[in-house]
Amino acid sequence: MTQSTAFLDFQATKMLHTAQGRELLDISFRLDQGRILAIYGPSGAGKTTLLRILAGLTEAGSGHIRVGDDTWLDTTRHIHLPTRRRAIGFVFQDFALFPNLTVRQQLEYASPEKHDSSIIAELLALMELEALQHHRPALLSGGQQQRVALARAIARRPSLLLLDEPLSALDEEMRNKLQEYILKIQQRFHLTTILVSHYLPEILRLADTAIILKKGRIVSEGTPASLFAGQTPPQKNNSSFKTTGTILRIEPSANAFIVSVRCADTIIDLTLSAAEATALNLNQTVSVIFNAINPKIIP
Repeated sequence: MTQSTAFLDFQATKMLHTAQGRELLDISFRLDQGRILAIYGPSGAGKTTLLRILAGLTEAGSGHIRVGDDTWLDTTRHIHLPTRRRAIGFVFQDFALFPNLTVRQQLEYASPEKHDSSIIAELLALMELEALQHHRPALLSGGQQQRVALARAIARRPSLLLLDEPLSALDEEMRNKLQEYILKIQQRFHLTTILVSHYLPEILRLADTAIILKKGRIVSEGTPASLFAGQTPPQKNNSSFKTTGTILRIEPSANAFIVSVRCADTIIDLTLSAAEATALNLNQTVSVIFNAINPKIIP
């Protein structure tokens, strides 16, 4: 990616205080407009600090942040835009909804154009919240509250959408449903999104590109398929994980078949036997299961 086409140009340093002691966060990356970047790494690696620096909630020791044509941070020029002047939508793990506002009022409060109800109506419909729009958070389930939090973040019409493990408090079924809503939002509004997640199936399904952080540094970056294929997720009682996708290509290769599956904007190539490949069709939705040995396709 060239600097001229990068929508987000980020570089920052910050001293971290971790359970293992002081670590220097020193991160630099660029991101194209309309892409989803996943940030992955152990606790204390600097994932949430990175988001907070982007949002202006944590001060960087040094660095610069350019989003489009706007400079949000440049420590050499003493530029530090406050959070209220940064076009961000931030979704937290704990939803952070206003308890006294209805669903519709949450979105109206966030919208920069108070008299334009079109974005509010569109988001209520897109997130399937129309029947709940006059309910307060106490009457909503966890999944419903997180849909409201996502819709509220989009109502701000952000240049950047920041997601800090937004689905980690939900069960697997609800998590999968919320991933669908995130993909719908991404497709409709063409957002530039940074997602912090520990959950590899989520990263494989949603992200175009990923960064692995350790001790405040980027140790690997690339497509999720190239970074995580064949790895097992950090879950005590689960030796495999899966994501869903659409078959783009089935081609013979030597004594096997190459099957390409699109998961979000990531393409995963798998080598299958003839017997396995004959059970598959182009444009078919399948599950790709990864384990410690090799990935498999389940129709």
